[in-house]
Order: sequence, then C-alpha cells, then structure tokens
Amino acid sequence: MTVPSLPLNNGTSIPQIGLGTWPLNDTEVARTIIVATELGYRHVDTAAKYGNETGVGAGMRSSGIPREEFFVTTKLDGTYQGDDRAVAGLDESLGRLGLDYVDLLLIHWPLPARDQYVSTWKTFERLLAAGKTRAIGVSNFKPAHLERLRAEADVVPAVNQIQLNPRVPRTEYREYDAAHGIVTESWSPLGAGNDLLASPELARIGAQYGKTPGQVVLRWHVELGLVAIPKSATPARLAENLDVFDFALSPDDVRAIGALSVGAAPGVDSDHTGH
Repeated sequence: MTVPSLPLNNGTSIPQIGLGTWPLNDTEVARTIIVATELGYRHVDTAAKYGNETGVGAGMRSSGIPREEFFVTTKLDGTYQGDDRAVAGLDESLGRLGLDYVDLLLIHWPLPARDQYVSTWKTFERLLAAGKTRAIGVSNFKPAHLERLRAEADVVPAVNQIQLNPRVPRTEYREYDAAHGIVTESWSPLGAGNDLLASPELARIGAQYGKTPGQVVLRWHVELGLVAIPKSATPARLAENLDVFDFALSPDDVRAIGALSVGAAPGVDSDHTGH
C-alpha cells in the first residue's frame, strides 16, 4: 500500500494518512511502527509531551525502512515557548529520535495567555532555515492565532493540526487554512468519547461500499483534502485504517457525514486549553 501525499506550501509533501502515537509508550510505539511500516505507513506523528520519541526512533530503525522514506512529525509544548527555547527543545527531540532532522515541527498549543507563540514561531523559522526541520506548522491554532502569525512573521505555517472529525468538523478553520495555503491535519479523526463510529448513518454508508464506519470516516477526511492521523496499536485496525484508497464517497455521502456535527468537544478550546 502506497499512501497518497498532499503538497505543502514549501514544496515538500505529506502522506495523507499517518500513524498517531499518543498515548503509546516507548516499547509499544516501537513495536507498532514495525507493524505499521510493513502495512505501508510512512508518516509517524509524535510529540515531546508524549514521552515516546525514543521508541519512535527505535521503531523506525528496526523497521529497515530508509530514513528518507519516513515523514516524521514532532511537536514542542509550552515548555519550549518563548525566547529561543525551541532550539534546545528540538535538539532534545532529535536526540531522542536519533535523527538529524524532522519533516515537520509543530507548536503544540498556542497558549495565547502567555503571548509567546509569535516569538516561538520566529525561532521555528530559524530552525527551518538551519535544516533541522523540513517544514514548520502549528497545532490547535484558531484562525485568529494564524492571522497574527501572518501579520508578524515571515513563514506561513505548512500545516495546522487540529481536533477534527464529523462530530467536530471545524468548518471555519478548514476554510481559513485552505484560503491561505495551509494543510489541515486531523487529530482524533475517528472521534473520541462521542459515539461517532456507532452512527447508523455511517453503517448505512459503509454497507454501500463494503467498508466499516471507521473507513468511511477516514475516506471523508481524504475527500475533503485533509491529512488524518488515526491512533491504533492493533495490527488489524492499522490495516483497516490504511485501506481507504480504493473507493470514493458520493457528494451526498460527504454531506451526510458532515451533518453528524455536534460542535466542539467540551474543554478543547485553544484560547483556554493546552500545555
């Protein structure tokens, strides 16, 4: 299985389905990456806060897949915001991963009350210029946060990784990102704690294509031009999550899935949430 990629605004590209690794520990994630690469995964998403970057690096090396075939994302949390803290933060992440560079470096949360994400972003720009990351982006940023970066910094984020699924479709965010050449990446793409996959509508649509509700939802992300990073450590589920490129949803199906929206999950408001 070869996963299609989407172009980023700096000339690189990102596989449209990736492997989410939270909350796997080092041992679990290393084992999972070996299985996942055998199935065709090449995009791995981690973060300093996850505490599993060492395992991610070990799994990559054990897989036998050349480094250049991987797309590795890591994120720096609030510990590394302000001044030039991200310089040491990325060096520490690279040390744990055993890599010379990552493919994508994200600010994990904007934490606007600290008023440090712009200065952090300017440090990210320098890390990009130094070749320690191939692309830079953000996570959990609202359009207002992105507008400030556009006004005060030089590089437009390549990616905005946000909570996004049919229950929480983030239409305004997606429209803003698309208008400014930013790829939207979905965390929790299959929903969490909202019974999304138990939806009769998803079962009905899946029956038309011989696909599971989860595959229908991941195909919805693909149809919308999003990147999705579902999480699993189960080999069968890993295979299922990747098996979404041999069918296409009808426009009516896409609209029906989008109609499952119930609004943002409580507590996930990045003006007040984050670490």
